[in-house]
Amino acid sequence: MNVAQWLASSAHLHPQAPALLTGTTVQADYATFARRAAAIGAGLMRDYGIQPGDRVALFASNCTEYLECIYAVWWIGAVAIPINAKLHGREAAWICDNAGARLAFVDDDSRDALVQVEEDLPTGMQMLSIDSETYRELQHGEPMSLVPLPREDNDLAWLFYTSGTTGRPKGVMLSHGNLVAMSMCYLADVDQVHQTDAILYAAPISHGAGLYNFIHVRMAARHVVPESQGFEPDEVLELGKQLGDVAMFAAPTMVRRLVDAAKKRGESGEGIRTIVYGGGPMYLADIRDAIATMGQRFVQIYGQGESPMTITSLPRAFHADVDHPRYLERLASVGPAQSVMEVRITDADGKPLPVGETGEVEAKGPAVMLGYWNNDKANAETLKDGWLRTGDVGRLDEDGFLTLSDRSKDVIISGGTNIYPREVEEALLTHPAVREVSAIGVAEPDWGEVVVACVVLEPGAAADDAALDAHCLANIARFKRPKRYVYLDALPKNNYGKVLKTELREMMKA
Repeated sequence: MNVAQWLASSAHLHPQAPALLTGTTVQADYATFARRAAAIGAGLMRDYGIQPGDRVALFASNCTEYLECIYAVWWIGAVAIPINAKLHGREAAWICDNAGARLAFVDDDSRDALVQVEEDLPTGMQMLSIDSETYRELQHGEPMSLVPLPREDNDLAWLFYTSGTTGRPKGVMLSHGNLVAMSMCYLADVDQVHQTDAILYAAPISHGAGLYNFIHVRMAARHVVPESQGFEPDEVLELGKQLGDVAMFAAPTMVRRLVDAAKKRGESGEGIRTIVYGGGPMYLADIRDAIATMGQRFVQIYGQGESPMTITSLPRAFHADVDHPRYLERLASVGPAQSVMEVRITDADGKPLPVGETGEVEAKGPAVMLGYWNNDKANAETLKDGWLRTGDVGRLDEDGFLTLSDRSKDVIISGGTNIYPREVEEALLTHPAVREVSAIGVAEPDWGEVVVACVVLEPGAAADDAALDAHCLANIARFKRPKRYVYLDALPKNNYGKVLKTELREMMKA
C-alpha cells in the first residue's frame, strides 16, 4: 500500500477537516492538502521528469509545505530523502549525491547553501524552492491520480540518513510497509489518535517527529508547525492552550527545557495531551521531575532509524503505576517490545542471553528496515537472520521490560571491568549542582581506561570535585566513580540533541 493512500482517504472522508496549520492559522483542509500533493506530484512528473522509484530530497526548515512536498513524492511512487535543515550544505550535498537524488525541494536559505557546493551535487539534480512562484503555480496545477506501487509494501518510501556521529551517515531504506507497521504500533503502544488532535512539529519533520505524520494523516488530525519553525518552549506551552489535544515528539533535552519553562511560568502544560520522548537517554531524575511538574503526559519510545520509533515503548500507564513494587526500575527502562516487534539480548557471539544478563539489544519485526542504501558491508554487519543488531547494550527483566545501558562503543573498560556510563550519569544527575553530565572513558596506562565525567553545572553552582565524588560513593560502586571531573559550559550535541561522546573523547585527548 502506498502511504499516500491515507491522505487520499482522509480527503474523501473528511474534506473540510483542518489539516495544515502554521501556529493557530489553518493553511489547508484535507481536501486542499490532498489536491496540492496530487498537483505537485503531477508537476514533478510533467516538468521535472521524476518517475516512480526516483529519489527526491527535502532540504528545508519545518513548514506546512514540507508535508505537501513529501506527499507529492509518494503520490507518484517516488522516494523521499528528508534532510535535516541544520546540516551544512556540503553534508546535504553528500547525501543527495549518495542517494542519486534527481531533485531537491529547498527553501531559499537551503538553496543558497547547496548552490555554494554545487560541484558536490549529483549531475543533473534540479532544485525547486518552496518559496518560489514556480512552486505556488504547481500547488494550483492539475492534480493526477495516485500512482500504484508494483511491489506494494516492499517499495522504498523514505530514505533516511543516520546522524553520522562517526564517519559518513548511512542511508536507511524504509518501505511503505515499514511505515505502516510503525504507524499501527503508535495506536497500539503509544497513544490513541482522534480527528480533533493536533500533532505539533517542534522537532525536525526530517527525523522522528515527521514519522508520526502518517497515523495523524490517517485519522484526519491537525498538523501544526510552530511559527518559529522549531522548538521554543514558551511557544509550545502557548500552542497547547490555544489548540488543545496536542501531541508531540521531543528529545529528552527538549523535555528538560519544556519542564523548566513550565516551572518558570507556573504551568503544567495545559492542552498538551501527549509528549512522546525518545532519541536519547532520559535519565530517571529528569522524567520524575517532568511528571512532578507536568503530570502524566509522557510516553517513551525506543527505536532507531533502522527500526523507526518501534523497538519498545513505555506507555503512560506504566509512568503512572506508582504502586508497582518495581515502579522506579520500570520508569528507568524503555518498556517492553512494541506490538509488531521481538526483542532479545545477545552475547559477543550473537547467542541469546537469559533474563537479567546484559548484552547487545537485537530487534526483529516488520518495522525493521529493508537495509542500507548501496552498503552491503553495513548490511552484513547489522542484519543477521532478520535480526537488527542495534549496537545498544541493555538487559531484559522477567516481564520483558528493556533497560538500556549505553551504546556498545561507549562502554568503559577499566581494569578489565565493564562500566556503563549511564549508571555514572544517573548518579551524578541526582546531585543538585549538576545540570547535565556525560561520562566517557579516557585511556590510562595502568587501568586501560578511567572514567571522566564532563559536567555542566546549574547556574550559580560552584565546581566541587569532592562533593561530587562523595555523592557518587554514596550511590554507586567505588570502582565506577569518576577519576576526574571536567566542567564545561555546554555538552557538544548533534542536530538531533544527542551528546557527541566522540567529540568529548577528542577534547580529553587534546
